[in-house]
Amino acid sequence: MLALLNTSIVTCYGTYEYKYLTLEDAKKIIQNDFVSYIGHQSTCNILSNLLQVEIPMNRNQYKQHVGDEALIFQLKKRIKEGQVLSSIDQIEAIGYKFGLLKRIK
Repeated sequence: MLALLNTSIVTCYGTYEYKYLTLEDAKKIIQNDFVSYIGHQSTCNILSNLLQVEIPMNRNQYKQHVGDEALIFQLKKRIKEGQVLSSIDQIEAIGYKFGLLKRIK
């Protein structure tokens, strides 16, 4: 099952492959079964709008196992401490990218 994360993070020792995805690629991948590990409702709302699928909030910790894939949403720059992004316009102004992180060993 695919995990959805809001940062690229290595949760276990191992060997990984990380590749860039376009927004259209991300939309295709997220249509299958996935588990959201997005811990802030405002980020869920923005991702729901971008990916055109309902993204639930989930504050559980994710641990990636061999063969697991994670769709990564990542801002292109760090925001100020305590800042909450609540609109796509704010996200577009900062910039974002998607990636697919797969644990292969």
